[in-house]
Amino acid sequence: MKLLKQTLVLFTLGIFFWACGSAPINKTAEIKEEPVVIANDSLEYEITIIDVGFTYYLNAIAQREGFYSQDYLEARNKVWVTTWNMRAQNIGQFNPNIYENLIDYQQNIDYGYEVNYKLFNYFLFAQKKYKMNLGGGFRSNRIN
Repeated sequence: MKLLKQTLVLFTLGIFFWACGSAPINKTAEIKEEPVVIANDSLEYEITIIDVGFTYYLNAIAQREGFYSQDYLEARNKVWVTTWNMRAQNIGQFNPNIYENLIDYQQNIDYGYEVNYKLFNYFLFAQKKYKMNLGGGFRSNRIN
């Protein structure tokens, strides 16, 4: 009788642990991320960012629009565009998969708040994702 009782307890515990086990995670369905378009229709200016993760960064991590002044964003973008373009032209020294294109950001043109905001946040995102520093007195690991 004692043996039967012990067998039932072990069997019950075995079933309990088996039932509480986790199921394998099936990650076959990947979420497609839409590219972010930075545009100013009146200036006929457009940048399309297809870097995976930027849409999430812009919607969930970046400071809200209006947090920074346009003057602040323009000042950061001027420095970072200059560094970016210098690296894009030196493909032997820098990763051409990151610095694929030159950015035509002219300092005398008012691109508006939205263009400057999204470009600024792309630079923050890229510095964090690719562990790089574009200069301008900012740490590469800053969030915003």
